[in-house]
Amino acid sequence: MNPTERAAGSESTIHLCKSPFAGPANQMLGRAERFGDRGSLGFRRWLRFATVGYAAWLAVVAGIGRISAAWAADKAANDAPAAAAEAADVPGEPGGAIQPQPARPAAQPAAANDPQPQRMGFLIEVPLPITGQSFERTEKVVRRALEKAEARKARPVFVFAFDAAAGQDEASRRSEFGAALSLAEFLSGEAMNRARTVAWLRRPIEGHAVLAALACDEIVMARSASLGKAGVDERAITESRRGNYREIAERRRTLPAVVALWMLDESIEVLVVDTDAGREFIAAGELDSLKKRRAVQSVTKLFDRTDPNRSLAAENGRLSAFEARTLGFVSSLADTPAEVARALRLPAHALEDEDPALAGKWTAVRVDLKGPIDRRNVRQLMQMIERRVQQEGVDFICLWIDSPGGSLEDSIELANFLARFDSARLRTVAYIPGEARSDAALVALACRQVVMGPRAVLGGPGAREYTAEQIRQAVVAISDRETGPWRRQSWSLPAAMIDPNLAVFRCTRGDETGFFSQRELEELERLRPDEPKWRQHEPITQPGRPLELTGQQARELGLIRETVEGFAEFKRLYHLENDPKLIAPGWAEVLIDALASPGAAVLLLMIGFLALYVELHTPGVGAGGFVATVCFLLFFWSRFLGGTAGWLEASLFLAGLSFLLIEFLVLPGFGIFGVGGALLVVASLVLASQTFVIPHNSYQYAQLQKSLLTLAGAGLGFAAIAFLTRQWLPKTPMLNQIFLPPPMGDEAETIRRREAMVSYDDLLGCRGVAATQLSPSGKVRFGDRLVDVVSDGELLPRGAEVEVVEVKGSRVVVRARDQS
Repeated sequence: MNPTERAAGSESTIHLCKSPFAGPANQMLGRAERFGDRGSLGFRRWLRFATVGYAAWLAVVAGIGRISAAWAADKAANDAPAAAAEAADVPGEPGGAIQPQPARPAAQPAAANDPQPQRMGFLIEVPLPITGQSFERTEKVVRRALEKAEARKARPVFVFAFDAAAGQDEASRRSEFGAALSLAEFLSGEAMNRARTVAWLRRPIEGHAVLAALACDEIVMARSASLGKAGVDERAITESRRGNYREIAERRRTLPAVVALWMLDESIEVLVVDTDAGREFIAAGELDSLKKRRAVQSVTKLFDRTDPNRSLAAENGRLSAFEARTLGFVSSLADTPAEVARALRLPAHALEDEDPALAGKWTAVRVDLKGPIDRRNVRQLMQMIERRVQQEGVDFICLWIDSPGGSLEDSIELANFLARFDSARLRTVAYIPGEARSDAALVALACRQVVMGPRAVLGGPGAREYTAEQIRQAVVAISDRETGPWRRQSWSLPAAMIDPNLAVFRCTRGDETGFFSQRELEELERLRPDEPKWRQHEPITQPGRPLELTGQQARELGLIRETVEGFAEFKRLYHLENDPKLIAPGWAEVLIDALASPGAAVLLLMIGFLALYVELHTPGVGAGGFVATVCFLLFFWSRFLGGTAGWLEASLFLAGLSFLLIEFLVLPGFGIFGVGGALLVVASLVLASQTFVIPHNSYQYAQLQKSLLTLAGAGLGFAAIAFLTRQWLPKTPMLNQIFLPPPMGDEAETIRRREAMVSYDDLLGCRGVAATQLSPSGKVRFGDRLVDVVSDGELLPRGAEVEVVEVKGSRVVVRARDQS
């Protein structure tokens, strides 16, 4: 290239680099031009193309940064009206940001209209089936709560939540009679006389768990619960069993003794008799005796075997929640802790969850859910938890979440797994110091409790975009009020973190505040027609955007238990003396995480490209190719197991690399194979660093920028080290034999002049010696001339004698000289 052509090329390059990086790019270009004078024509073209491409790359990264910043600025502008409305204490405009509710107050000694101002509520989990272990735990927790209430000079109100793990509705029938009787005697004994005891039945209760429920002062039932069938697994009902049930029923008189015996022994016929003194429940054989004492107005069978339609109970030996409420055995119907608290006239937050301080010393472990969620890390996490619970008796799991989400199906599977554990035997607590976006929020909310940093993020856009069908199926799972992991709360808030089109409204009913979608409000009105209606107010979601909450906002909405500034405060909250034991994955998982880090990714790519560069300039040595192969395999292996890469990315990379080698070794210059191959390699490396193809939200734009910066860093490191390698390696003792030095001095000037003419017609038929290995391209020395040639397909070693058989412009084709 003559000076005029070089000036024109530089001018065009400066024009292409008109960006914030134009100055550094053009300085690099100048160095490249000076360095290019010392190499071949193909190398100079390649270097000039790489320099221009790198400048364009930096411009792309800057553009992505501007798009991400514009996205954030647009979001801030959209949130500004709601923030102003919030500051003015007026409702925001539809689609605005969440209106923070007043901070949840601390427990007060009493409300102004509370007839018992010194009452103190405690929620105690009673796992089903009742065993000796669960009885001992319940007794220990109750005694500690009694001490706490006595220290505050308050009368305790104990709400015993009888519940089985999800999907185990028949667990209560397996309760041990001895353990159930011990618990019933404790709850109805002298130690509990100074407390008010309430049995809260969340699910159908049968077997001897019924005996423990009868020992409480009153019963509250969920609308889907039922009570009865106490002797379902008894072969024969003995008199001692009847005596135990009669004694416990007569202590508390929650149910008439004859009804309790009917639940134990279905052969007993119970009559409901209305007299002049009120309603009485008697055995069938006692009717004549009652008529002598009272004026009988009507007689109805509790269950009529001959005509069930005339019965007060739909099933023999069992009462549904509505039947028990109609007969006056149940004081209230309540499905959530807040409804129970309202029925008992306790503060709304008094029964949110069991006080962790009452359970005593935990056997605690910590498991981490970090990075994108996929099938591999979900299965790994479930196996680790299952093993520790079964083998080590773990009863407290801190699930440390820092994830952008990922696979919606796998997140729901993990949420169902966590909800399967008995909350009275195993406490699961999600700790979110940074973010739990998209479906990762569903995993957090499936835990028994959630603790976040005040500025941590729950929900919102995540690593992936979901199809309409995936969102529909997820909302169906979330809204399952019977067995779903999110049944303890309003399902609209978790669903809105996945479904961008689900509108959630702030609703009020008296002094209550709730957050429901229109569909959930309709469900509540259909399931509970006798309750006061909710009044709908402004939406707290933005149209077309999943619900995103900070820790402070999530606490105000009642989604999480508490916010903490750090893990030390988390430990104090749960009375953990030491850090929970970290359940760490094996060495392979640690290696995968280390290799998937941005720093390791940059290093692997940089070393891989450098080794490949050395291989292409090293005659007869395969060390560079081996190192490059290992580096690229480690990069894609870590990304594949990390859930961000698959066969598509690996295939694109191999195809792109093949095209580059074809362009470099077979077709001199830099044409379609070179440009296309370079783009394929870049696309494969970017896609292997993220879980999406095209970004659709601010988080994904930030991830794309991070991927591009990682690749740009690797490219810059490769260029710098390649320059130093070409400069210093040929001059290094012992290493100068494995790297072909560039021509110097007069030899370089002669080659430059000959290549500028681009004519090798005079070499046709000439013979020379291969200066490098021809595989198939390389260099051949013809006298004092060193020429780039291509063999006619045969791999020729260095030193082989060759003959020129074809010349087309700058393309010289040789074949091995026939020695015969």
